[in-house]
Amino acid sequence: MVTQAATKPSLTVKRRFKASPAKVFAAWTDPEKVKRWMGPGEVKAVSAESDLRVGGRYHWVMKAPDGEEHDVGGVYREIVANEKLVFTWAWKSMPERESLVTVLLKPDGDGTLVTVNHEQFLDEDARDRHQSGWNGALDKMEKLLAA
Repeated sequence: MVTQAATKPSLTVKRRFKASPAKVFAAWTDPEKVKRWMGPGEVKAVSAESDLRVGGRYHWVMKAPDGEEHDVGGVYREIVANEKLVFTWAWKSMPERESLVTVLLKPDGDGTLVTVNHEQFLDEDARDRHQSGWNGALDKMEKLLAA
């Protein structure tokens, strides 16, 4: 019998924004900007805090129209201004399910190509819910950056 190490599910979302890498980086790291796009659809970020340094923490709280709170936070592992962010991701309700997010920003003509790689999910269901969440949130980021 052959056994193989279980690979944890991951997802990759790519988007191109008509904004400079510096503007896109600020959207990820400036708490006032994060509050304007984080959360898919009608979910609104009601608070955002960021200690932008390696080892620093971030904390974002989003609220759904039904009042349900989505509270997430983590630690910055790597920061390269206008190029790369790596941070842990853990929901307050399930801190043992920590995953890892890598955001890469690459200049692309008059815009920026953004790659979000979210890995180490517990299962496919968690991955699929985050895939939908990231796509919905990035739709809102696109509107923020176009303004």
